[in-house]
Amino acid sequence: MYQVIGITRSRAFRVLWMLEELGQAYTHVAASPRSSGVVAVNPAGKVPVLVDDGTPITDSTAIIQYLADKHGAMTCKPGTLDRARQDSLTQFLLDEFDSALWLAARHSFVLPEELRVAAVKNTLRWEFESSEKTLVARMGHGDFLMGDAMTVPDIILGHCLDWALMARFPISQPRLSDYLARMRKRPAYMRVAG
Repeated sequence: MYQVIGITRSRAFRVLWMLEELGQAYTHVAASPRSSGVVAVNPAGKVPVLVDDGTPITDSTAIIQYLADKHGAMTCKPGTLDRARQDSLTQFLLDEFDSALWLAARHSFVLPEELRVAAVKNTLRWEFESSEKTLVARMGHGDFLMGDAMTVPDIILGHCLDWALMARFPISQPRLSDYLARMRKRPAYMRVAG
């Protein structure tokens, strides 16, 4: 059985959602970043951490791709053009969506107050909206990013769009709003979101 360490209102949501989609058993330890329980398995103090057979694995994207590969689901076969497209979408989401949201969070509550620059959030919102347009142009035909099958980047995008709304980053593209509404109706998503 897997163990997932990290509060749900973090990137641990991605790991929990993935495990629910895969139908895998797990235990969840809702530990906050930098808490002693987290630092014991990840010296950086960051969440999520997945513990598999006593081995901690860090970074939400590495974890969900590991789970997809291990269980042969929600991923394309390595060495194929479909996998290259999947990896490209994953990297795009991390570079353009996740990084903007994380930088905004850092300047909202993570960094010491004297280092925060509130005005940077306006630039990040503008970049996020520009990236939405690019992503819509890259999306496949069907309910998911790559078309008819849910893959790793869908977990990342669904989480990032939720995060965007919480951070008051507008979702300007109707196709992405519709996409998020579909993701939120998935039974696996609802089990994690509670």
